[in-house]
Amino acid sequence: MAIGKSIRVRAANGLTFVALWTLIGLLFAGQFHLSNAQFGVPVTWGTAIGFGLADWYVWAVWSLPILALSRRFPLDRGGWVRNLAVHLSASAVVSVGYAAVRAYIGQLQASWAGDYRPYADLFHPLLLKTWHYNLLIYWIILSAAHVAIYQRQLRERELRAVELEKHLANVRLQALQMQLNPHFLFNTLNSVAALMHRDVEAADRMLVRLGELLRRTLDSTGTQEVSLGEELDFLGRYLEIEKTRFGERLSIRMEIAPETRSALVPNLVLQPLVENAIKHGIEPRAKPGEIVIRALAEVGQLHLEVRDNGRGPVAASNKREGIGLANTRARLRQLYGDQQSMETDGKPNAGFSVRIRLPVRYALPTPS
Repeated sequence: MAIGKSIRVRAANGLTFVALWTLIGLLFAGQFHLSNAQFGVPVTWGTAIGFGLADWYVWAVWSLPILALSRRFPLDRGGWVRNLAVHLSASAVVSVGYAAVRAYIGQLQASWAGDYRPYADLFHPLLLKTWHYNLLIYWIILSAAHVAIYQRQLRERELRAVELEKHLANVRLQALQMQLNPHFLFNTLNSVAALMHRDVEAADRMLVRLGELLRRTLDSTGTQEVSLGEELDFLGRYLEIEKTRFGERLSIRMEIAPETRSALVPNLVLQPLVENAIKHGIEPRAKPGEIVIRALAEVGQLHLEVRDNGRGPVAASNKREGIGLANTRARLRQLYGDQQSMETDGKPNAGFSVRIRLPVRYALPTPS
């Protein structure tokens, strides 16, 4: 497959190369035909095209070593004096070489027309007439080659910069996720420890659920996005632990649009939001509380919301943004840039909500 593609690319480049020099030859053939007619020495189109293509096909052949020399001896800052001397010498050689080859082809063209001419009678006047012109063409070809080389190098540098930026973004995301995992683990262990003094069997069940969550977390290490369905499955296991701890004091309501379950979301995006709602909204109060989790897609955007009816911020200026929310905000910024938003809203004793907006993208179906 790769070999076939390489052959096709080489063939396309070869055809482009021939087409370019053919076009130049035809343009000069037209100029030759029209200028001769204007000066009263008309030539046929066949003769003009024959001479035009012969001139520029010879330059097409000579352009190959010129291109090779441009790569081998670039006129950049490093060793440019030596490389300039190489190209000055090469341009003189190519100028003579062009005249030598073109004179031989001219001799063949004259012979085909029944007008034999000695080679020297063609070479010497052609060299004198085209010497400076040939030098100019050499340097034009060399300049074009350098422009192409610099453009390719610029594209390669831009590509490397993009790859480096992506790598750095992945490193930042992994660092944020590594920060989130211990945060989640320590808080869950605190929940187990708190329950251990009241209900050992319940604490034991929580430890089993915690082991399942840890396996799931380790399996997804390095995975930045999962489907919302997978995220909700993980969240459900986490909520089993918290339901064991709070019992009837904690109720969960899911309002998930069915089409959003295959949408991609950041791995572990909902758990810190729910943990924040439990810690700051439900736990401080003695009476029961509810957490609502919503997901819907509209106009190319995925909307997620986690809302509780707890005590809200302690003060109006307190946004209740600890490690979990700050970490989530940073991950969203790294993954989606300006295409995302995360807003918090709440009033003292009137609940708290976190709303996230993401570009909606769907997970590819798993091959059967």
